[in-house]
Amino acid sequence: MAAELPQLEPMFNPWEDYENHIYQIFMDTIVNGRLRFQGLPVKSQYRPETNGKGFSFWHLISEGKKEEERTPDFRRCERVRWFSWMIQNATTCDALCWWENRRGTATHVVIWHETERFAVVLAKRNGYFLIKTAYVVKSGRERAFRKERDAFWLSRKD
Repeated sequence: MAAELPQLEPMFNPWEDYENHIYQIFMDTIVNGRLRFQGLPVKSQYRPETNGKGFSFWHLISEGKKEEERTPDFRRCERVRWFSWMIQNATTCDALCWWENRRGTATHVVIWHETERFAVVLAKRNGYFLIKTAYVVKSGRERAFRKERDAFWLSRKD
């Protein structure tokens, strides 16, 4: 099934107003949205909070290696409505694909809109999923994504 992505939320000034605007969307669609994946609830992490907002929100809309040095990524910010939409439509929308990967001892689910080059990552927990991050997939990573996805689905055919 083909489904249309939600509209982008264009940046506006001042930043604090825009941040509050997209935080409300995050609260409505992720925290209070009764989101589910594979029959399990999708939750977000609040602590440690950043500027009075939950950790998951800040991690979803920002980039950087060290948590305390992350900065807003406006491409992520404007796609705030895509996070929940991609999770909800991961198994029914032809434009989306998903697979599991392991990072250390953690199992993650990657949901990828290949055409839009955007990914949402969930961490598998006991009885639920935790939304970890979302980002624009850089062209150099697309090949690695395809390889990882294809290997996952090939291994499931056994």
